[in-house]
Amino acid sequence: MAAAERTVERVSQRWTGAVDILCDPGALRLLRAIGGNSPYLSELAIREFATLRTFLDLGPDATLRSILAGLDTTPTTQPRPAIAALLRQAKRKAALAIALADIGGLWTIEQVTETLTVLAEKTLGLAVRHLLRAAHDKGTIALTTPDHPDRNSGFVALGMGKLGGRELNYSSDIDLILIYDAAAAPFAQTEGIGSVTARLARDLIGLMDARDADGYVFRTDLRLRPDPSATPPAVSFLGALSYYESMGQNWERAAMIKARPVAGDLALGNRFLAAIRPFVWRRGLDFAAVADIHALKRRINAHRNTALSDKTDPVSRLLGYNVKLGEGGIRDIEFLIQTLQIVWGGRDPSLRLKSTMAAGERLVETGHLDASAFARLINAYRFFRMVEHRLQMINDRQTHELSGTPEGLAAVAIFLGFSDASAFAGALIRHIDVVRAHYRQVFESVPETAESAGDGPELDFRGDHPEPIETVAALKAMGFTDPIRVVAAVRRWLAGHVRALRSSRARDLMTLMVPQVLATLARQTQPDEAFSRFDRFIGALPTGVQPMSLFHRNPVLLERVAQVLGAAPILSEHLVRNPAALEGMLAGESAHDAQRMIQRLLRDTPRLEDVIQQVRRRVKERDFLISVATLDGQLDADAAGRERSALAHSALRVLLPRVLADFESRHGRVPGGELAVVVLGKAGSLEMMAGSDLDLMFIYDHPTDVTESDGARPMSPGQWFVRAVQACVGALTAPGVEGPMYALDMRLRPSGNKGPLAVSLSAFERYHQNGDAWTWERMALTRARVVAGPPALRARVKAAIRQALCRPREATQVRADAASMRARMAKELRPHGLWDVKHRQGGMVDVEFIAQVLQLIHVGAPAFHPDQAGKVALRRLADAGLMCGQDAETLIRADLLWRTVQGVLRLTVGQTGKDALPQASAEPLLKAAAKAGFQTIDSSSLLRKSDEMAQQVRYLFRHYIEGASA
Repeated sequence: MAAAERTVERVSQRWTGAVDILCDPGALRLLRAIGGNSPYLSELAIREFATLRTFLDLGPDATLRSILAGLDTTPTTQPRPAIAALLRQAKRKAALAIALADIGGLWTIEQVTETLTVLAEKTLGLAVRHLLRAAHDKGTIALTTPDHPDRNSGFVALGMGKLGGRELNYSSDIDLILIYDAAAAPFAQTEGIGSVTARLARDLIGLMDARDADGYVFRTDLRLRPDPSATPPAVSFLGALSYYESMGQNWERAAMIKARPVAGDLALGNRFLAAIRPFVWRRGLDFAAVADIHALKRRINAHRNTALSDKTDPVSRLLGYNVKLGEGGIRDIEFLIQTLQIVWGGRDPSLRLKSTMAAGERLVETGHLDASAFARLINAYRFFRMVEHRLQMINDRQTHELSGTPEGLAAVAIFLGFSDASAFAGALIRHIDVVRAHYRQVFESVPETAESAGDGPELDFRGDHPEPIETVAALKAMGFTDPIRVVAAVRRWLAGHVRALRSSRARDLMTLMVPQVLATLARQTQPDEAFSRFDRFIGALPTGVQPMSLFHRNPVLLERVAQVLGAAPILSEHLVRNPAALEGMLAGESAHDAQRMIQRLLRDTPRLEDVIQQVRRRVKERDFLISVATLDGQLDADAAGRERSALAHSALRVLLPRVLADFESRHGRVPGGELAVVVLGKAGSLEMMAGSDLDLMFIYDHPTDVTESDGARPMSPGQWFVRAVQACVGALTAPGVEGPMYALDMRLRPSGNKGPLAVSLSAFERYHQNGDAWTWERMALTRARVVAGPPALRARVKAAIRQALCRPREATQVRADAASMRARMAKELRPHGLWDVKHRQGGMVDVEFIAQVLQLIHVGAPAFHPDQAGKVALRRLADAGLMCGQDAETLIRADLLWRTVQGVLRLTVGQTGKDALPQASAEPLLKAAAKAGFQTIDSSSLLRKSDEMAQQVRYLFRHYIEGASA
């Protein structure tokens, strides 16, 4: 209390303002707070009493604006001592005003850290400008614009850590990487450029870091530069780039998340960060980075003994606790968020944010961090930063440690506004516990390996004996029938004889994972087949670190991959050809989110070829994931159909405007012209399966008075739209490493293959109004869905489709046409085998015909609605009394069985020509059939049940179509 009153008295003696400080309660409380708790701020208040007066008169915002403005307007040609004094004076004044705004609760913690960062940037900027101008005036370098020394100077300071993230603490160091471009004009003719830039760096440290009677500006640290023990203080652009591309480590990737240019040639800094973007943000999900970052944190913990005391008394537990590096402290929150950014930011550019808080908010928005967890973490973060600032305000020391004595802790508690040390300790420990819990969820969930578990089989692949007795016996006991082959393959892996395992890091991870990999593969129905496919998968990988780290941290992923390898040769081949598809198995978003995800990925993708490649990759990745989820029972036939159809719709919605924009840039446009995409078939009824074609129709419209396009070579609207649709078709079918995005079928457009690729809306309407459409074309329209194009045109096309369907037609004729068409199909498209549930009598086609024919006949009834799934249409027909309810349920049940069988067999055996299914393929089929309500003991029983169901469907086909049309 005595110290507080002495500060008040000494300040009031120098007070000459209009307001008597002793009569201002707020000012008194503020002065007593700093006087009683902070010798450093007390001295500042007395030394910089004019700043204190301005603060109390005008508030913190105006005070800081005045202080910082002087840094922008100071001539860079002033002598070095004058610049040094000015920088230090600005730091003192700003430090006092910021502390008062913080202690007085006038600013949030975000405003405090942002203003400290701005102060650092402006002082650093003035120092760099002065040094560059001084070097120019001496003739050491030749600036192109001496009055603006930093512009095109070829010298830039990158702010790292909290400076880069705009999160400086009260007595923070600033971490810098100094980069110069040897080819830039100021250095082009400079001899001994290394010594010139080194001197610039040393002088900058002197201006910012050296203490004199005026104090100091910011302690400055250059140790985050590439290989600091072997490189000069300023590093060349090419040298730094070469280092990160060849030797950069995961902790440096994490550090570079926050890097940004803060002084000097900012354009150069941005070019450098763009150049190393592939190093920092890798498209692959790299959970090895998680392990490396956590290992770094463990080393910090071991070096500094950051564990929280296990004493029961809260005050005793916190004595000497480090709020930055301590267990559950600031660094844990930063590591947690940075790690999630590293893992997911390569695939999602929106996560590449500098600020811890902003990055956390974006991780919540993208579903990678729980919202309630983040709210608790940020509350803890703000609390820790407030504690950190009070600790540093006491004596302007870069400290993060609480006092080691109860009396010292009590003093900090009072400074923070708590009644005593116990109240403060309780609040702090609650925040620590929250952070510890969430940190462990991310970093400390490494699955126990067979090596650590101690109860796995005895496997030793060392040495060169072709038949190691114990290992061969263990492999046989696990279920492998050819253990010698397994031993040879594993030795090949561990010796680095496959491309993916040439690095020591990859081999280390594989060595760790071998017992778990073999145990997982051994649980498959045919372990040797599963192992052979896994061996091929490993051989196809471009790198082994990422996949092995994925498996290491996600044992469920390994189980899913093993199931694919064991049961689904078709998917296995896809995985071998496209190892990146592995990442899709970890994706959390549904296909209904695909459009948003694809659009986010395409933000920085201007070229159409790159757009097509990105969308194709995303489609293939998601399609693979849907297939795997179907195979392991996570998605039934209905859910998989919806997901896969939504994915196709999203791809169309994203691609159409990009393709048209590219086409228009080269060929002009049809003024007022618009194009819509209609999907039919399974994509229209939301029942797409693996390998389904995409049935499409393109419909356009334009003002009647427009007769040609406005390009360099005018075309008629019809010709223009046909060529535009050809471009769309080309984008959808363009081949890639993983094959085309989709196989298209456009035979359902008016006049089929004889008609133009693009149909005008008026022509479509005339075609159906004049009675030119066949019954099968109208049947196809019952599943038409308008998915892409301008909203107004989509609505008009949808209305035209409904009008075409509602055109009166005799029910007898519709049934007769359908029966005749089905008879022709039965002759021309005979079933490939017993498992061909599509073309068999009473199969999928019969169910579809019944639903579509009844919809056409009863098109005016409330039950009718285009673009319905078959089961929805059947149920509505039954609800409207237009067919027997029991018959509808039989057809719905049969349709689900047919789609389940066909969907799973497409994933496993591919073709349905094999009557006897391999056991590995039969198991997922039986599992899926049981989930659909068809419980059987083996594939033969399922075939018998299918025969019974087909007979019921065939009977209903005759009843509703053939019999009724007779």
